[in-house]
Amino acid sequence: MRGALMVCGTASDVGKSSVVAGLCRMLHRQGVRVAPFKAQNMANNAYVTPAGHEIGRAQGVQALAAGAVPEVSMNPILLKPTGERTSQVVVMGRPAGHLDAAAYQAEKPRLFQTVLEALADLRSRFDVVIVEGAGSPAEINLLHADLVNLRLAAAAGVPAIVVGDIDRGGVFASLYGTVALLPDDLRPLVRGFVINKLRGDPALLADGPAELERRCGVPTLGVLPYLHGVSLDAEDSLALPDVAPPDGAALDVAVIRFPRIANFTDVDPLTMEPDVGVRFVDRPAALGRPDLVVLPGTKATVADLEWLRGRGLDRAIDACGARVLGICGGYQMMGRTIVDEVESGRGEVAGLGWLDAATTFEPTKVTRQRRGHALNQRVTGYQIHHGRVTAAHPWIRLDDAYGDEPEGAVNGRFSGTTLHGLFEDDGLRTAFLGIAPSGVSFAAAREAQLDRLADMLEAHLDLSAIDTLLKEAT
Repeated sequence: MRGALMVCGTASDVGKSSVVAGLCRMLHRQGVRVAPFKAQNMANNAYVTPAGHEIGRAQGVQALAAGAVPEVSMNPILLKPTGERTSQVVVMGRPAGHLDAAAYQAEKPRLFQTVLEALADLRSRFDVVIVEGAGSPAEINLLHADLVNLRLAAAAGVPAIVVGDIDRGGVFASLYGTVALLPDDLRPLVRGFVINKLRGDPALLADGPAELERRCGVPTLGVLPYLHGVSLDAEDSLALPDVAPPDGAALDVAVIRFPRIANFTDVDPLTMEPDVGVRFVDRPAALGRPDLVVLPGTKATVADLEWLRGRGLDRAIDACGARVLGICGGYQMMGRTIVDEVESGRGEVAGLGWLDAATTFEPTKVTRQRRGHALNQRVTGYQIHHGRVTAAHPWIRLDDAYGDEPEGAVNGRFSGTTLHGLFEDDGLRTAFLGIAPSGVSFAAAREAQLDRLADMLEAHLDLSAIDTLLKEAT
């Protein structure tokens, strides 16, 4: 089999990424060499490839679903929001500058060739490429410079399906409206609809899909049930729950929900532990008396530190008596000082003073996969940061191709590290939490979730129609 298919959606967070991951796993199980692709991803959740390139976290997991090594061609452009109107633009895995929305729009014509070359490269080396769109393909104010949805599909000769989320309501209007808003030259590219996240009996849809096809000529290729217990690495904070109570768990973990929170997937492994409850908080009243507070990564360290102080969360965390772990940006906040002429341009700023550490931001970003040992356990993770931290009292020892060096800092109940993903190591996770091993394997759980996604698609999609669309790609 050779071919390609684009998966668009009626909006963000309707399930495009999960459908792509499921299709990748389904085809991989059939022996097909398959790769994911997303031309442009806007997310502060990033993944570092073995080659040291930065791509969207979702594409990293989709590559794992496909049985492929994550690589930069799978996500040539990554936008990492740093403010309401600005983003760091990462091109082919390397930072290319900070741009506001207008400046980035002006850059899109030049970047379109980069996108086409990356996609062509993947298609030359894999049998099938599953292409993920972004947001909605019918954003009529952006269509003229689209480089991630149907304009890309047209240029690459790839048919598309559109996913709609019925759990939020209005799915028929969303699907119909998406097609109706498209210009005449792009509308024929939409070859099928997928209704996602149905709770209940599909018979309740009655003749809705048939009527939808009669009105716009696009068939519904599947109705996917709401899949409980599957939580793949999310792209952005839209996927964060407003409240996730511990439900009587023995260990209560409170994660600070920074405005520019990044790589919050670091705490995903904690949610799989049966005796651990994880909740996201953004105000002192919601903090309570947790056992552990996590200050996660952020794409705007100084600004989010000011937000933390402005809300009084720094005082609440200090007073609650819990252990505190800072990861990357959260770790940088916990030190004595931050010198930042790169990200915020604020110069020297006082940190929280909980750790004997100091951070200086440098123009070159560190993007590396790392390994070492901590708490008598193996540690693997990855680093993504401009800030270089010098600290006393490290608690991790790195020993890999990048060197043998101390990492992180600890001071009583406060500890920090630049390593993302360290809780994915089962031994380190239980040792840090101070709990008995539960037998939960994060790697095995993620594999099982990917297989559940593939099983669901095999059971509820018109696979013959999907196969036909894949082969239609030129």
